[in-house]
Amino acid sequence: MAGKMMMQVLCVVVACMVVATPYAEAAISCGQVVGKLAPCLNYLRVGGAVSSACCNGVKGLNGAAQSTPDRKTACGCLKNAYASNSGINPSYASGLPGKCGVSIPYKISPNTDCAKVQ
Repeated sequence: MAGKMMMQVLCVVVACMVVATPYAEAAISCGQVVGKLAPCLNYLRVGGAVSSACCNGVKGLNGAAQSTPDRKTACGCLKNAYASNSGINPSYASGLPGKCGVSIPYKISPNTDCAKVQ
């Protein structure tokens, strides 16, 4: 009887430890990437002034993609978004981070090799 009770207490303690353990932050998703850059679509197609909403999205994306896996994911998502949105001007896309005062370790281009992103 004491062994059974001890096992139940141990199970409760382990369950509490699992619930109380902080979860690691999830990797960035393509939904987040697209959502943050949606305000930039007009600029990417026609140029002109970059809106503050666009730059806030660029800065937010840069802040969210701090690890190498997150930067690789963001790169792949950008390439997919680039390919699925016709009319994007390549020079506007590659220059967008700089227009918002952000430096990223790769060029926003459909030709970028995201596997090499650090």
